[in-house]
Amino acid sequence: MSRQRRGAGRVTLATVAALAEVSAMTVSRYFNEPARVSEVHRERIAAAIAATGYVPNQVAGGLASSKNRIVGLVVPNISGPIFASTIQAFHDTLGAQGYQVLMASSYFSAQQEENAVRAFLGWAPAALVVTSHFHTPATERMLASASVPVLEVWDYQPQRQPIQVGFDHTEVGRMAVEHLHGRGYRRIAFVANSATGDHSALERRDGYVQALARHGLAPILYQPDAALPPFEAGKQALEALMAQATRPDAIFFANDNLAAGGLLAAQRAGVRIPGDCAVLGFGDYPFAQMLMPSLSTLRPPAREIGEQAAAYLLASFNAVPDRPAPPAALHCTLVQREST
Repeated sequence: MSRQRRGAGRVTLATVAALAEVSAMTVSRYFNEPARVSEVHRERIAAAIAATGYVPNQVAGGLASSKNRIVGLVVPNISGPIFASTIQAFHDTLGAQGYQVLMASSYFSAQQEENAVRAFLGWAPAALVVTSHFHTPATERMLASASVPVLEVWDYQPQRQPIQVGFDHTEVGRMAVEHLHGRGYRRIAFVANSATGDHSALERRDGYVQALARHGLAPILYQPDAALPPFEAGKQALEALMAQATRPDAIFFANDNLAAGGLLAAQRAGVRIPGDCAVLGFGDYPFAQMLMPSLSTLRPPAREIGEQAAAYLLASFNAVPDRPAPPAALHCTLVQREST
């Protein structure tokens, strides 16, 4: 027998419409504007899709309507918890309106981010979202010339061309120092991220240095080895700082993973937290309150970033020709626990 021609017998949108006893337009609206389809029709269409295994041709649909319903999202890291709430809120808010999120991870590599941006823009997405404002010159040019809405999240630099949805990382560094200084600590160290390319952590360091200068205090900076995973890097930092002739009495770690590694290393080394040295993190990871002692940290507005970014894009898609007003700056929250 001759081979069946590719695509022959493929389930079509019309097939689903006939089985669900609705119009083809209603099925199309089910995918593109589900809120406009009644619950009864949604249930019948969903049952027809399940029965037939229908898969919509998004490329053909995008060409026909001149409107792609894919949104590209590039984040620095998907293996840790810090971006999880942002990703979930972003996905949920867009998904409720029939949009799908395609995600790429750069792992703090500007070159990998550039590759992802180029790939996403090649598919003509409905919008593109990148993290922070540290990009290669090529990425900057692509973002500036993109014909779709572009957002930068987890940062707030309102003077930049892309709309910002996030917070000021230097403010976070200042908040950390003010908290520790207010608790009576004066020899305050900062431990950078071991992941090369985490420039946002370095902005938090800059805020830390600025706040110390206002109090007439000198910074104590430590950079872990780049090859170390976060817990090991935190352990290395704690041990190195506690081996100095003049020990710090507080350490501000660039993130909670580093802080947890330092806190656990302190227990093995017999360093009392916070009696000998206070520990402060950033991120408010789920384990932070479960550590012994529980970890003081700065909680970023992770979920709010995802919700506001998605809401801005949805407003952009519907605002013709006016663009919605840019979101206001968000802020982190100091969560004081036992470690400070």
